[in-house]
Amino acid sequence: MKISVAIDGPAGAGKSTIAKLVAKNFNLMYINTGAMYRAVALVAKENNIDDTNIQELSNLIDSLNMKFINDDLYLNDENIQDKITMPEISSIVSKYASIKEVRSKLVDLQREMSKKYDVIMDGRDIGTVVLKDSKFKFFLTATPEARAERRYKELKNRGLSVDYSTILEDIIKRDYIDSNREVDPLRKAEDAIEIDTTNLSIDEVVEKISLSIKNNK
Repeated sequence: MKISVAIDGPAGAGKSTIAKLVAKNFNLMYINTGAMYRAVALVAKENNIDDTNIQELSNLIDSLNMKFINDDLYLNDENIQDKITMPEISSIVSKYASIKEVRSKLVDLQREMSKKYDVIMDGRDIGTVVLKDSKFKFFLTATPEARAERRYKELKNRGLSVDYSTILEDIIKRDYIDSNREVDPLRKAEDAIEIDTTNLSIDEVVEKISLSIKNNK
């Protein structure tokens, strides 16, 4: 039987970093579903495809070949990890991720991956939609201020010129869009374990999740 682990939560809660470490603990394939939505936003931006042009977006997704290698997302054999984490993509991704047709196509891809491999996925709707039958569901959260500070430090460490207030404003805006969209909004699955990461280290969160999986395998 395949193992699938679902990690949900808002932007900047530490989902990706923590999921990668848990993946190594249990030899799971890490699938960053948020990166897949970012890839769509990136290519749509590069091709000037507006979020209202559903047909062109659908055709675009059908033409994309996405795969993860060493935790990085490759699009048509190009590593786009750095491109999709730039602030200009962060500011538009929710618009594309809220489109029903986009979500439907990417959810199908994500479910196919979970049928083939032991996986850990993080995103906004993993426990409620993509892996709703998973035994292992976690919902990570933190205050907007703590999440903005993490994102600020991450981008500064990459040598980017960023403003904390702008990042905080963007996170609050994304929280609202993600939680209030009509299709698969961000919410905690009823059977998910909630972990507030505001005052916890990465290692402490990884330990909590790993212990829960070990005790329930």
